[in-house]
Amino acid sequence: MINTVTVKNITFQEGKTLICVPLIGKTLDDLQTNARSLTSAGADLIEWRVDHFTQVRDAGQVQQALAAIRQLLADIPLLFTFRSKREGGETEISDEAYFALNRQAAQSGLVDLIDIELFNDEAQIRTVIDTAHANGVKVIMSNHDFYKTPAEEDIVYRLRRMQDLGADLPKIAVMPQSPRDVLTLLSATLKMKEHYATRPVITMSMAKLGGVSRVTGRIFGSAMTFGTAGQASAPGQIAITQLREMMDILS
Repeated sequence: MINTVTVKNITFQEGKTLICVPLIGKTLDDLQTNARSLTSAGADLIEWRVDHFTQVRDAGQVQQALAAIRQLLADIPLLFTFRSKREGGETEISDEAYFALNRQAAQSGLVDLIDIELFNDEAQIRTVIDTAHANGVKVIMSNHDFYKTPAEEDIVYRLRRMQDLGADLPKIAVMPQSPRDVLTLLSATLKMKEHYATRPVITMSMAKLGGVSRVTGRIFGSAMTFGTAGQASAPGQIAITQLREMMDILS
């Protein structure tokens, strides 16, 4: 049985795909301007990609930016994500700084979810998940492959491993090199949903070739997809209005 995951006024559940849009800005002014525009975009939740923020190494500046974003977004759920350089992010920081940043966000009272990458020290992962849960924050555990699509068994293994580590929402994004790669991602998603998932999962095949995976989550079992409202954080993201229309047609 797949349990639901509720965050503020939204619920991740089987048969439903929520839409997340990225909030990107290098400065506090950029973030505030972009956050204002996103409030009317129609997204279910917003992801602050903090790795784009030039002051990301300054804990005080990150906290100030979070407070400003939270005030502007009001009740829209906020996902806090530092995407590492090795998984497609903009900035390089140490592992120690990465986990400290996420603990700070989880304890801030200003975010609803954080994103933790799977390929990190297991003890550190478990500690930050415990911190998040103690503060009422949900955890997306993620893995991104910008070069290829792993075998179906490997995709399923990674998602199951995320579950075992305590993630509320396992997530994987892969790069297709052929149409068959897209089928591999969709097949792995369906297998996970039908045989192993105890909680909602999030999957996608990137770039234009993988676009079909972003609009068929309800069918194959992905509980969230990423759209754009002027800014893209990964290749293949579709404008939110078009994305929602295509999802509604397919459902």
